Amino acid sequence: MDADSIQDVSSEIEVIQSQISADNLVDYVSDTDVVINCLPGRIGHSIRENLVSINGMRVADLAFTAEDPRSLDQLAKNSQATLIYDVGIAPGLSNAILKAAETELGILDSGKIWVGGNPQQPDDEWSYMAPFSPSDVIEEYTRPARIRRSGHNVTEPALSERHLVSVPGYGSMEAFLTDGVRSLLNTIDSQELLEYTVRWPGHIDRYLSGDDTEDELLAAWQFDSERPEFTWLSVVVTKGQKLWKWDVIDEGMNGWSSMARTTGLVTVEVAEMLADGTISDVGVMPPERLGEERFLLDRVVEAMRLEGVQIESSTES
Repeated sequence: MDADSIQDVSSEIEVIQSQISADNLVDYVSDTDVVINCLPGRIGHSIRENLVSINGMRVADLAFTAEDPRSLDQLAKNSQATLIYDVGIAPGLSNAILKAAETELGILDSGKIWVGGNPQQPDDEWSYMAPFSPSDVIEEYTRPARIRRSGHNVTEPALSERHLVSVPGYGSMEAFLTDGVRSLLNTIDSQELLEYTVRWPGHIDRYLSGDDTEDELLAAWQFDSERPEFTWLSVVVTKGQKLWKWDVIDEGMNGWSSMARTTGLVTVEVAEMLADGTISDVGVMPPERLGEERFLLDRVVEAMRLEGVQIESSTES
């Protein structure tokens, strides 16, 4: 269901192009095996109740919303429906990695996430183009960051705790707190949980000092498919003397942006696991479900590697 004309689709795929709402959604999807919800966060939550009300429905949910989908857990169970949400790279793969670490190591000292999709080279303007819904980027910059410090869940202003971080192959970039920890706050036993978004230096200074309207930001951050870009995710876990580190880097391929690839590959693999019964639980669950059983995480990672995404993990004691 896309407002833009959908081109170059295989004849084996049935395309339905229509304006939908929470009221008519069930008419379109009630006979499908799996639904992927990738609506922008501001409207993505509005269709969840309708989806999980459908008997046996399975949903891979990518809508980045302020609302917690677990409020619909009992409704989903009553309908024998399944919804796994935040099935992207971060949140998503990052959550699964942290859950796998906790499952293996026990109570963690710290879990930290750095993630960003950016142009490969900065410029004299924003040094940025939005690889997904620009309105969700604005939400990311304004929504307070829920984190954990010293064993307590607290809230800090978005864009705070700014610091430089060394990105493999790209050098020094700037990181700042955003509201990406989300479900990890009540699924992971760790003294510290933090997520930082990564941008080229100067980007956030310009955002904080400007008075650009949302429409102006949407225009300025328009994605340019001809401009080389990359996505980097780093997850660092500590437990005593042990350090577990994951690095994911992608630079796009075959016309697909790196953020579209890294996010979409996780989403599609979750959808396939729902379709083939690998995940058969009912109810609403976060992406940590993929880390509870290591073979689920390994399947997602292998699918990404087969498509050329660079994923490295290491442990130190």
